[in-house]
Amino acid sequence: MPHTHHSHNHSHPDLKGRNLIFSIFLNIVITVAQVIGGIISGSLSLLSDALHNFSDVLSLIISYIANRLSKKNASTNKTFGYKRAEIIAAFVNAGALIVVAIILIKEAIERFMHPQDVESSLVIWLSLLGIVANGLSVFLLKKDADSNMNMRSAYLHLLTDMLASFAVLIGGLLMAYFQMYWVDPLLTLAIALYLIYMGYDLLIDSTKVLMLFTPDTIKVKEIVAIINKIPSVKNVHHVHIWQLNEDEVHLEAHIDFNTDIKLSEFDIILEQIEEELYQNYGINHVNIQPEFGKCDSKNVIVQD
Repeated sequence: MPHTHHSHNHSHPDLKGRNLIFSIFLNIVITVAQVIGGIISGSLSLLSDALHNFSDVLSLIISYIANRLSKKNASTNKTFGYKRAEIIAAFVNAGALIVVAIILIKEAIERFMHPQDVESSLVIWLSLLGIVANGLSVFLLKKDADSNMNMRSAYLHLLTDMLASFAVLIGGLLMAYFQMYWVDPLLTLAIALYLIYMGYDLLIDSTKVLMLFTPDTIKVKEIVAIINKIPSVKNVHHVHIWQLNEDEVHLEAHIDFNTDIKLSEFDIILEQIEEELYQNYGINHVNIQPEFGKCDSKNVIVQD
């Protein structure tokens, strides 16, 4: 089965890793400070922010490990290498966002039922620390988040934590000047709902990749119709299209030809197909099995 692919050049991989390490260090500092501050002040929103920060630390560590694994070479027993490590990391991190959110919702409801006074001045200063530190991490990861699902999962953790720190700051000011202590569990609930909102899409996207679903932007029937327009092609069947990772989209298919063409003629047709698929659909790995008069299922989609 002839196989071709278009390669991609990925720049600054070491910089990506260093940014993750720096973000991990910042979030460890924030987490420790907010846990101590939350206990002393009695602020649930500060403790919830600390819990979210702790999940950030774990997610960033997972993202860093996945980033390193994805660079390892393929071998005879790992023919794809670890190219899916970053997708798995994105799935785990998105799931962690939702789990943390559920825990926060439970704690917020309990605090609504049993309100407590809060030492607001400590809340204000520690929320400012969270804004600055997470804001710096968000800035460092923003560029890579646009093109990498794993980095986007880490970026979303940090972005939501920065926004949560803003909310905690506003809550601290309201408690300090207006004694509105009910704001504390309300903000915790708002933070939790936002975590679910941010994590859901990433969880769905990473699940689709892990399940080998065809990318939403690619229409199988359109591709089949394009290939069928080639004069020597009789039938396109047994089609599979899936996304391996952020950079690779694969297609494999069987093509039944009208005549028993030469291999050199098939190579010309194959080049035409792969160029068309790459330019219009971003498919950069193409496997085509040529056939002539073979007795097999001619359905476009075949359950293997």
